[in-house]
Amino acid sequence: MSKRPDVGDAMPDIALELPDGASVKPSDFLGRKLVLFFYPKDDTPGCTLENQDFSALAGEFEKAGVALLGVSKDPPKKHGKFIAKYGLTAPLASDAEGSGLSDALGIWTEKSMYGRTYMGMLRTTYLVGTDGKIAHVWDKVKVKGHAAEVLEAAKDL
Repeated sequence: MSKRPDVGDAMPDIALELPDGASVKPSDFLGRKLVLFFYPKDDTPGCTLENQDFSALAGEFEKAGVALLGVSKDPPKKHGKFIAKYGLTAPLASDAEGSGLSDALGIWTEKSMYGRTYMGMLRTTYLVGTDGKIAHVWDKVKVKGHAAEVLEAAKDL
């Protein structure tokens, strides 16, 4: 397995699907700072809270010139329902089932719960600079206070 992209590396440029069926890639944000927050699953307690926190600060990210994009393997239609149910304003994108962006980043991985192993997303956030290079990585994210911490780092970049 190749090494996981880290600070200073270019963000892999792999397309994601938006709820409206359009596609978006990290390179679409060149010249702008980008926060990609990867989370396991729509409509679960931690993921809902994380999306609500980023949505609550979406205006602040915008003011700081930072694009936001939440990413999971959930299908676009499910993202649409999740956005509507909670009034989320942080945009969401679906990662491809097979060789998606999270696979390239090494954060779609085998997890284990109650003795059962399954493939799942490691809750990870990337701050990408205007040059398309990874400026900061938050691994094993704890949801509480995370969006505010990312906003401060993005402002400082």
